[in-house]
Amino acid sequence: MNPRARIVAVANQKGGVGKTTTAINLASALAIAGYPVLAVDMDPQGNLSSGVGRKGARTDAGTVYEALLTDEAPESFVLTTDTPNLSLMPSDRSLTGAEIELVPMPEREHRLKRVLEPLRARFAYIVIDCPPSLGLLTLNALVAADAVLIPLHCEYFALEGLAELVGTMRRVRGALNPGLEVEGVLLTMYDERTNLGQLVARDVRDYFKDKVFNTIIPRNVRLGEAPSHGIPCVQYDPRSRGAAAYTALAQEFLTRQPAGAAPAQSASGEVH
Repeated sequence: MNPRARIVAVANQKGGVGKTTTAINLASALAIAGYPVLAVDMDPQGNLSSGVGRKGARTDAGTVYEALLTDEAPESFVLTTDTPNLSLMPSDRSLTGAEIELVPMPEREHRLKRVLEPLRARFAYIVIDCPPSLGLLTLNALVAADAVLIPLHCEYFALEGLAELVGTMRRVRGALNPGLEVEGVLLTMYDERTNLGQLVARDVRDYFKDKVFNTIIPRNVRLGEAPSHGIPCVQYDPRSRGAAAYTALAQEFLTRQPAGAAPAQSASGEVH
């Protein structure tokens, strides 16, 4: 029996909360741990693509834009990266037009699901980086995903607008993807020196209970530097506080997986 990848969308319609940083480093840390991972860039800014060293890259078939709007084989949109076990479905500015072009298409909310389903047998995990909105691109990610990982910036307005994302998830479960779960809530950009950060962390844990990851991502200059070099922080400076936090997140993420969600695999891709 082939393994079936668990698909996780990293989503929050609020910008600047660490979605892309989380998608890059979680996917990379899982890949370094020996799991075949596909990172899917659903943001027209293409920051995930550049963050793994594939800025402006495309396959002969194109990018995720063409994958959504054509019927080409999904495998033809997958690139390798310099991180062992990590593959990429890249994005660029052309994806901006997909929000409009998808509108008249049949099953428009299921276009990404149609692309990713055939790829589940090739990977242990598929991590989708969503744009900072609740438009059709994010909706496609929520329909395709098994679960949503929600990064939350430790600031005063952290919970503002979150009800909208939770409401969207509820509607998606009701009409389009009944199995959609909350993978977890991740506190990001945490500064333990401030009372505000501690208060926000407490409020988030009170609200989401055990759905909040124990791992907290600190403010760390290396997390900001790494993308300019096109290298995930977990490789750029593995001993930095930011990289160590994302490595810990990957381990906690793995311990939370439902039984049978994804098999343990070695770096060679063999299933244990």
